[in-house]
Amino acid sequence: SSLATRSLIKRIAVIAGIIVLFLTSIQLLSTSFIYLSEGIIAVIIKATSNPIIGLFIGLLATSILQSSSTTTSIVIAAVASGSLALENTIPIVIGANIGTTITSTIISMSYLNKTKEFKRAVAAGTVHDIFNILLVIMIFPLEIRYGFLSKSCQYLASLIHMQSGSVVEINVQSSLLSELVSTLGQATHPLILPIVAMVGIFGSVKLISNFLYKELIGKSKERFETIVFRTPIKSFSWGLILTAIIQSSSISTSLIVPIVATRKVKLKTAFQFIIGANLGTTLTAIIAATFKSEAAIALAFVHFLFNLIGVIIFLAVPGLRKLPVILAKKLGRVSMKYRFASIVYILFTFFILPFTLIYLNGKFSEISQPPSKKTETIETKK
Repeated sequence: SSLATRSLIKRIAVIAGIIVLFLTSIQLLSTSFIYLSEGIIAVIIKATSNPIIGLFIGLLATSILQSSSTTTSIVIAAVASGSLALENTIPIVIGANIGTTITSTIISMSYLNKTKEFKRAVAAGTVHDIFNILLVIMIFPLEIRYGFLSKSCQYLASLIHMQSGSVVEINVQSSLLSELVSTLGQATHPLILPIVAMVGIFGSVKLISNFLYKELIGKSKERFETIVFRTPIKSFSWGLILTAIIQSSSISTSLIVPIVATRKVKLKTAFQFIIGANLGTTLTAIIAATFKSEAAIALAFVHFLFNLIGVIIFLAVPGLRKLPVILAKKLGRVSMKYRFASIVYILFTFFILPFTLIYLNGKFSEISQPPSKKTETIETKK
């Protein structure tokens, strides 16, 4: 009994330590943005001012980090510091939703040499991608045109801010941290602090994901398969709860690939789990926005509301519910026939397309001369 108690205390202490590291890293990043030069911030603002480029920045960054939780936490820190406007960061968070799906897609490639299982593995690995891509196609143009996400979330954030009053302004970090950041900001290169903070955020998210995965699922994988996927409602609920606890949709959705590939669960049932996981992962952004500015809270709500709308649309409309599964199965059949197709899909969707568009946008920005400079040139010639 005493050993069990000590073990429990140890686990709680580990989780508490990781959460403290995560919140400290967020605070460090928010403060460190102040020490970035105006030139660097101007470049970031210019890049994110184009919503489509912002979308692909979020996609590419999350594809590299393989964690939407990390990307959204970094963006929330930038908004909290006032370095980026809420409107500029919404496309990045939406893009991160697609980028996070790369993990399960890459895992499906491990079945490349298994003829019977490869088709189902690709379908299971890509159904999350397709779901989020369809969701972006439906919602992103409406957000650009009408800004309904930003307006709704700003309203919700203002209500919470008003009701909580000074609680939102409480700084959970010690004054010692603020002094340390200030000293380091003056003594080191402006880019060092954000890099250290981002490593802290990424590391803490990964640590808590892996730790809780081992505690909750690692020791009972067989029970997990039989309990979680009994009915579509249970599948959705478990996807939501487990991902909210584990704080990584990449890990929870990656569990789907081997289960579907080996015919233990149908893709249709597994898809309900993925939709739930997509909503569950938004909790990280809410934690990251705790005690931050109203804009940071609004951005956390954007991440939540975007995924909640996806859940409502794809669960309420029977035809749409089937569409990601049908498209994923078709991609699985194509990949079965042409093995290189799945690799081309990963490279093009997650890396080549976003990188090319971001690069070309940068080049066009350099070539195009601002109107003010053009006027000055004409006046000089006269």
